[in-house]
Amino acid sequence: MMRWIVGSLTAALVVWLAGAVAQAEEKMLAHDVYFSLNDNSPQAKEKLVAACKRYLSDHPGTVWFAAGPLAEELKRDVNDRDFDVALHLVFKSKAAHDQYAKAEKHLKFIEGNKENWKKVRVFDSYVEASAHGAVEGMPGNPAEISKPAATKERKKRVRQ
Repeated sequence: MMRWIVGSLTAALVVWLAGAVAQAEEKMLAHDVYFSLNDNSPQAKEKLVAACKRYLSDHPGTVWFAAGPLAEELKRDVNDRDFDVALHLVFKSKAAHDQYAKAEKHLKFIEGNKENWKKVRVFDSYVEASAHGAVEGMPGNPAEISKPAATKERKKRVRQ
């Protein structure tokens, strides 16, 4: 009887874990990276942003990409200002993120830029999209295009 109970609990645990893994794979993953630079001149910041665009903007499974320097004018007590350049990526799944992490272009980006990194902080989180209305000037805005059109738009950007 005890063997049956232990076996049943083990089987239930395996099924639960498999479900949790599958659920995590279905969620989008936000990958936010904050770079503090040894040389944090405007030119060095621009160079890193350009490298982000060149090597990191068009990986398969990328839903959203942005990179840019610290917003110097925002100096509230709650602002964390311990970085020079921020990179923001959203992937359609953890699997897409994992492929990005080992992709040749990503590895080239690291190799070509790490020399100027004083500190790198990475924040990964599962996120859910929200249709919040039109955002002026934002390409591929979910409020402005249908799902089939959004898929077509993403595919077009990946090919470019």
